[in-house]
Amino acid sequence: MPTVSMTVNGKAVSADVEARTLLVQYLREHLGLTGTHVGCDTSQCGACVVHVDGKSVKSCTVLAAQAQGAKVTTIEGLATNGTLHPMQEAFRENHGLQCGFCTPGMVMSAIDLVQNNPNPNEHDVREWLEGNICRCTGYHNIVKAILAGAQAMRK
Repeated sequence: MPTVSMTVNGKAVSADVEARTLLVQYLREHLGLTGTHVGCDTSQCGACVVHVDGKSVKSCTVLAAQAQGAKVTTIEGLATNGTLHPMQEAFRENHGLQCGFCTPGMVMSAIDLVQNNPNPNEHDVREWLEGNICRCTGYHNIVKAILAGAQAMRK
């Protein structure tokens, strides 16, 4: 079995994994980072979105070996010293979640959006989220939360 090494949430990690191990499996099963959710196994829902070298990716479509040497950030790695990331706080303040299953992927996607477009409008947000599904139909508050989070991230 190959050894896969990367930096996850600022910590160097390494594990022997089967070549077919997906990044989402590596994060959840080998590292215990269960905030990254598995929703569909087909890259349709976006619940598994993480950042790899600063870009949002669906971790169910990436082999762990493909992230060799990369810097990976999961939802667990966003808060700093117990303080939520501005996007996480915006989701909390604007009720941008219902059941919460899609929330980690939505937050990770939203942060990447704002890093690429610091001042998105509603259309930009909705277009960016086409790869993320909320089965509770909470999109109105999710969009509101992302716009508020973008504003907070600009400060």
